[in-house]
Amino acid sequence: MQTDEHPTHTHERTVSRAEHYHVARLPKHSRAAAAQRLNETPEQPRRGVYYAVPHRRPQPTGWRTHRHLKRKNLRASNLRYAAIDRLSTKWTMLPMAFSTMIVVLISATILVSLTAVINATQQRYGQQVTTLQDILPKDSLKMYDAHGTMIYQMLSQGLQTTVPLEHISPYLQKAEIAIEDHTFMTNPGYDITGIVRAALSDMSSGHIVAGGSTITQQLIKNAIVGNQDTVARKLQEIVLAPAITRYYTKQQILAMYLNTTYYGEQAYGADAAAFTYFNLQDTPTATAASQLDIAQAAMLAGIPSAPIGRDPFLHPHAAFLRIQDVLSQMYLQNYITHQQELTAVQEASQPNFLHHGIINNGLAPHFVSYALGELAQELHVKPDELARAGLVVSTTLDLPLQNQVLKIAQQHIAALAQTHHMSNAAEVLIDFHNGDIRVLLGNISPATDDFNVATQGYRQPGSSFKPFIYATAFGQGISPGTVVDDAPLVVPLCCGLPPYIPNNYDLRYHGFVTYRYALQNSFNIPAVKLLMQTGVDASLHTAQTMGITSYQGTPNYTMVLGSLGVHLLDETSAYGAFANGGVHVPPHTVDSVRDITGHVIFRFPVQGQRVLSKQVAYMITDVLSDNNARTYEFGKCSSLYLYNNTQTQCYQGNPGLVRPAAVKTGTSNNFRDNWTVGYTSDYVMGVWAGNNDNSAMVNITGVDGAAPIWHDSLLLAEQGRPVTAFANPGGLVKRTISYGSVVTTDWYLH
Repeated sequence: MQTDEHPTHTHERTVSRAEHYHVARLPKHSRAAAAQRLNETPEQPRRGVYYAVPHRRPQPTGWRTHRHLKRKNLRASNLRYAAIDRLSTKWTMLPMAFSTMIVVLISATILVSLTAVINATQQRYGQQVTTLQDILPKDSLKMYDAHGTMIYQMLSQGLQTTVPLEHISPYLQKAEIAIEDHTFMTNPGYDITGIVRAALSDMSSGHIVAGGSTITQQLIKNAIVGNQDTVARKLQEIVLAPAITRYYTKQQILAMYLNTTYYGEQAYGADAAAFTYFNLQDTPTATAASQLDIAQAAMLAGIPSAPIGRDPFLHPHAAFLRIQDVLSQMYLQNYITHQQELTAVQEASQPNFLHHGIINNGLAPHFVSYALGELAQELHVKPDELARAGLVVSTTLDLPLQNQVLKIAQQHIAALAQTHHMSNAAEVLIDFHNGDIRVLLGNISPATDDFNVATQGYRQPGSSFKPFIYATAFGQGISPGTVVDDAPLVVPLCCGLPPYIPNNYDLRYHGFVTYRYALQNSFNIPAVKLLMQTGVDASLHTAQTMGITSYQGTPNYTMVLGSLGVHLLDETSAYGAFANGGVHVPPHTVDSVRDITGHVIFRFPVQGQRVLSKQVAYMITDVLSDNNARTYEFGKCSSLYLYNNTQTQCYQGNPGLVRPAAVKTGTSNNFRDNWTVGYTSDYVMGVWAGNNDNSAMVNITGVDGAAPIWHDSLLLAEQGRPVTAFANPGGLVKRTISYGSVVTTDWYLH
């Protein structure tokens, strides 16, 4: 039958088609397999026709029971999950809400704290922002001689010299910006990206490796908030940076930074660093900082972030690597060409690239030491406070003259050292008209010996102290022509002490002599008699008002022979009052003081004080310049006579040019001290010779020990000056008076 063959034919066709296409077998229970099996389901027979084939059940046995149990279990699971959801909502949402509240509170606290920090920072440092240029670290003190030669820089707190931005190499300006703050010209004073980048670097390394500070922030750190590594300090920098940027131009900020930042080796600022590392010098036409080339600028720019770690003297390799980094950044930011970069690297790799600048503070150490003390006293500060006071000090020192005077003293001491056991000398030269100290030598070895005999040592002046007693007597009406008996003298003393019996140096008595003759030949007995007449107190007062500021010893009748210890500087200055017509101008080393802008903040006031009458001062000068009167003791061509030929030529009657000079020598007991103090119409000079340990010399007096140094040094100081005689001020009368067999003609007060 046709109807019986149709299913069989269809099945065979399906099988053959599967075999033809090699259908892949799929997992039995997969959805794809089920879909594929749809084609294998036999066609439904037509209604009313019976087919003699086996029939499949539509569902497996027990499927209803399985479905019931599955639905029951599913409902139980849903109930259980709902209970868990209700419980989790109760116990989870509450902590989440609490946590959210804590976050909000913390955020609010941070915001309030940040606001407080901002307000506190502005309140605390706001004034310093507007006065930043005034509170920046000041320059190190610099001292110059009268010719403008630098003789000293105070280095106890580092070296700094402020110069205008236009006097700083543009290469250094670009190098600093390239390596420290490439957005400097456009940022508001801080760089958020830089801060974040630095924070990430610090966190990844576990310690601070980058600061992220801009040039403006570094300036704030150096000048205002300090350099503590704290978050608060960093916040303060960020708070103040915009205010600095608003108040100052970028050029002003860069100038302040370059002049004050620390470059290692105690060098602060570009100019000091240029000198320290490359020995570049400030000149009248160019600063040291302006002379920096690309390689030098790159090296300096790499130092501030690690002044010790990249110190080229201590760590040359690290410094060289940093130079390469700086140059690379300069090239990448179009500040230099690639060829310039290569050339700079080549220059920096040379062994003679560095030249350590050395400050020479040994040019006039005794003068400088005294000047610093004087300056501190005048400005009412402690000496240490002068180090970074930003002062430029002009002094009275004539350095070339002092160096020549030192050589003279060294030569004379060397000639006398072995024969007379003499090892040292000190000298002071003063312009008595204004008190300027032109020469101040505390000893003949200033480079190695710090002790300043001229200002620190108390030495017995011997007979050089006598003019103060004579001046007191002349003021009381006694004349240089008054006669005194040079005879044995016994001075009774109180309180059971043995009497004082003075002797002359030559152990002889000279009978009736004038005080002029007695003073010029340094007789002791007439001087003691004169002191007994004038009184110890009155004579000591004269010496003190003339310039003897302090002394050691007990004032008594031996005082006239120089028993009190005094300073050479004081006695030299006091003699200047004789030379200056009785007016004493205090000696000083500081002429003027300026700040770095050139503004004068101190100038020595030349205010003399009259301590003697013009007439008394002239009588002392007339006596001390009387070479004939001292011929008996010293000869007519001694070193006290200021001629410019040799002594032999002088004794042959050819002294050459002779300058009027008033002078007195002194020799202390046991030849411990030689003194010569005298003056012309221009200068007063004092010389001490002896030994630092105050040991006795061998048979040498002031005229042979100190006087030759005085003679040659004063002639040197007077070179080129006109010869001027001492002027008679008037008010004196010359009289001839007979004292028994002695007839004298001399000056008397009118």
